[in-house]
Amino acid sequence: MALSNNVIGAINFVAMLLSIPIIGAGIWLANQPDNSCVKILQWPVIVLGVLILVVAIAGFIGGFWRIPWLLIAYLVGMLILIILLACLVVFIYMVTIRGSGHLAPSRAYLEYHLEDFSGWLQRRVRSSYKWERIKVCLSSTEMCAQLNQSYTMAIDFFNAHLTPIESGCCKPPTECGYTFVNPTNWISPINNIADPDCIQWNNDQTQLCYNCNSCKAGLLANLKEEWRKADIILLITLIALICVYLIGCCAFRNAKTEDIFRRYKQGYT
Repeated sequence: MALSNNVIGAINFVAMLLSIPIIGAGIWLANQPDNSCVKILQWPVIVLGVLILVVAIAGFIGGFWRIPWLLIAYLVGMLILIILLACLVVFIYMVTIRGSGHLAPSRAYLEYHLEDFSGWLQRRVRSSYKWERIKVCLSSTEMCAQLNQSYTMAIDFFNAHLTPIESGCCKPPTECGYTFVNPTNWISPINNIADPDCIQWNNDQTQLCYNCNSCKAGLLANLKEEWRKADIILLITLIALICVYLIGCCAFRNAKTEDIFRRYKQGYT
C-alpha cells in the first residue's frame, strides 16, 4: 500500500504542476488590454486553476501521509473540477466559433461586423451601460494614439495589418469614404449613409469610433483570438489532467486492494 500511496502522491504533484498553465492562462488574459476592460473570462479561469491546485495539494498530502478520507475528497473534488474545466473549454469554443473579418477594398486590414459574432458575445457589449464602462477603459489606453506615431502616410496605413480592435475603434468604416489625414483624423465623408457607424465617427481623440458597432465587433474579434489561444492551453491541460486522474484512480484502487489483502492475511494467520 505504501508504494501505491507514494504513486498517488507523485501523481498529485503532477496535477499541482498542471494547475500552473491554467492559472497562467488566466493571468495572461487579465494582462491583455481588451480583456482587462471586459473582465469576463480571466477570473473564472484563474479561480478554476487555483481550485485544481488546492485539490491536488490535498491529494498529495493524502497520498504521502496515508489519509484515506483526504484521498477520497481529492478524487471527488478533482472529478468535479475536471468536469467544470471541460465545460469551460467547450463553452469558449462554442461562443468563439462565429465571427471573422471582411476584406475592405484596397486595404490590407480587415473590418468587422457585430452581427457576425455569437449572440452571447454580442450581449456582452450591446448594453449601453456595459459598453460605456468598456468604452471609457478602451479610450484611456494608447492603442489608437500609437497608430499616429507608426503611420504618417495614407498608403502605409492602408497596407498595415491592424489588430481587429484598432481597425474597429481607431478609424471610420472604409465604405463611408472618409479622406485620410492621419490614422485618427479623417475628413470629408463621401457616403455618410453607407453604414450607421459613419455618423458616429468623431475626430475627438477621446471619441473616435468608440461608439461604433465596428468597435464593439473589433473588440469581440480580439477577444475571440485571445480566448481561442487560452482555450488551446486549457484543452491540453484538461487532457493531461484526465490522464493523471485515471492513473490516480487506478493507484487508489490498487492501494485499497493491497490493504484488504493485507488485513485478510493478518486475520488468516
